[in-house]
Amino acid sequence: MKSNSSIRPAEPSFVSQQVSEARRYYLDLNPPEDLDLVVVCGGVERMQPDYVVSRMDFPYFAVELVVEGSGSLCLNGCRYALGPGVAFAYGPGIAHTITNHPDTPMRKYYVDVTGTKVPELLAGAGLQLWTPRRIAAFHELAELFESVDREAREDSPEGRTICATLVRLLLLKIRQRAVKSGRIELPSFTTYQRLRRHMETHFSRLHTVEEVARECHVTPIYASRLFQRYGRTGAYQFLLRLRMNRAAEMLLNEGLLVKQVAAQLGFADAFQFSRAFKRVYGVPPKTLLESTMRQVQDGSE
Repeated sequence: MKSNSSIRPAEPSFVSQQVSEARRYYLDLNPPEDLDLVVVCGGVERMQPDYVVSRMDFPYFAVELVVEGSGSLCLNGCRYALGPGVAFAYGPGIAHTITNHPDTPMRKYYVDVTGTKVPELLAGAGLQLWTPRRIAAFHELAELFESVDREAREDSPEGRTICATLVRLLLLKIRQRAVKSGRIELPSFTTYQRLRRHMETHFSRLHTVEEVARECHVTPIYASRLFQRYGRTGAYQFLLRLRMNRAAEMLLNEGLLVKQVAAQLGFADAFQFSRAFKRVYGVPPKTLLESTMRQVQDGSE
């Protein structure tokens, strides 16, 4: 009987040894051929300065994410730059060469999978044409890679199913967080990520894109253009969603009144707050509270 969490002393031949540190797991190196998706193995590695991997073929489908450093990728005959936030995939019959920049060694996550549904899932993530994707808020993907790693080490009957579910979620997240523009200019993308992080940290006191832009030392027009180019929503819509997510928590979890939430989030009055809330969720906060109360009452009967 196979163990879900066995760490094998002899590495498979397709695993590179040109790493300065690595944390790997092996879930199923003899996977069945008739399942939708099976996680074979994965992990996280830091490259040695002279790291070069060149293959004409690969036994599984691989999804990788660079989180530190820089390098280059030749994938299916095309060359791309690698850096933090770049995700890419390859698979059987896809020639690929991954080269590390010696001055800035890369650290990257990877997961190898197989299954009848994998090509379709890769297509849904925009990776089916073997073209890398630049990912906004790529730490969210790193967290999912870490979750797969943890579950792979759980010696439980559910472990493999959970890992496969997490990989599906990972591919959906790539689709969600991939920037829209095919052409990436690193300085502007870095500024976009800085704007996002600033909003995510300080949204409770920020009211407008003008405030965000001033504190991040860019113009409001430039901030809006960056979100139009790299995001899936506008700058103000992103800020409003963050604020209304917090508002829902305050209403449902902390039991605050609508007027109290409005005051704490800096709205002029409860009416203005309710309009903003409905703009995001489709219903005013009073309707949300009434619906939640009915569900609680129905559950207690």
